[in-house]
Amino acid sequence: MTMEMKEPFDIEIENIVYSVFPEEEDTYVIFKEGVEYVQIIKDTENLWLKTNPETGLPMFGMDEEINAIGKKIIEELG
Repeated sequence: MTMEMKEPFDIEIENIVYSVFPEEEDTYVIFKEGVEYVQIIKDTENLWLKTNPETGLPMFGMDEEINAIGKKIIEELG
């Protein structure tokens, strides 16, 4: 299975610029105002999870900011 590498892109939420770097399918590294911030993974259409920086495993729990970023990613990718 091959997946073409997607180009990074920027999104803006409440005047904060996030840079989105697609990794594997449904996994993205997010930079917040130029600084590496978090890796997120899509769980469902409306639920996104951040991953533990040490283990790479999804961290369950509602995070409004992470869900907002995920929603914007879906809008960008259409």
